[in-house]
Amino acid sequence: MDKAEQTMQDNLLKNTGKSLSEWTEAVKVLKFEKHGQIMKFLKEEKGLTHGFANFIALKTLATDAGSFENKDELIDSQYKGKEHFRPIYDQLIADISKFGNDIEIAPKMANVSLRRKKQFALLSPVTKTRFEIGINLKGQEPSGKLLPSGNAMCTHKINLTAIGDIDQEVMDWIHKAYQNAG
Repeated sequence: MDKAEQTMQDNLLKNTGKSLSEWTEAVKVLKFEKHGQIMKFLKEEKGLTHGFANFIALKTLATDAGSFENKDELIDSQYKGKEHFRPIYDQLIADISKFGNDIEIAPKMANVSLRRKKQFALLSPVTKTRFEIGINLKGQEPSGKLLPSGNAMCTHKINLTAIGDIDQEVMDWIHKAYQNAG
């Protein structure tokens, strides 16, 4: 369990008087099958905040990144139906790993976060036709392939459609974000 998840779990107990396991057991008895059903119940019937309800729903259904022991399974699941983008991911990881040995590769359900002291990039096969590299470069004007993201997780993005789209410009932007994150 990572630090943020542990904090959420500690705050859940402190703020509600029930542990995560007590909440998940209470929800499992109701046999909800969908995340939205659990969220609605916890928010409307139990008065929980969106954050706590989401945390409990993810843990109850075991659909969060922390519920996977094998992080490779998370990455594999991201590419189901988008297998043609897996070589882009593999190439990016190989190239980015050359920046230094201080990179944390943190797979999530829908993307892979790359961090040093803070996140510098997010790799994601967002649709069947677009692979997106989210990049954190606060204060950087968009230029060339570097576009504004409109996403709270990253300040910028680069869209790719084929492995040939990975060029020096792409790697330079990622490297700049890597340097800023250290």
